Amino acid sequence: MATARARHILVPTEEQAADIKQQVLAGADFAELAREHSACPSGRSGGDLGTFSPGQMVKEFNDVCFNEAVGVVHGPVKTQFGYHLIEVTDRSE
Repeated sequence: MATARARHILVPTEEQAADIKQQVLAGADFAELAREHSACPSGRSGGDLGTFSPGQMVKEFNDVCFNEAVGVVHGPVKTQFGYHLIEVTDRSE
């Protein structure tokens, strides 16, 4: 079964997510920004969500993790929880 590993930063607004993404693209440390800004408890561990299977995350998040490029920061991605920046760190088929 396919699995993915990802880390993310969850914030309440698209504007904040876009601003943080620009910081990451400019070389800021993703994990440090997750600790500083993420509303998800995973922020304490740099946004790392560990390994999960298809269907364990909400659809919008799942679609990115199992269909988009690994090692790239995707988003902002809107879900019922807010806006995510998602980096898929590993994926197996």
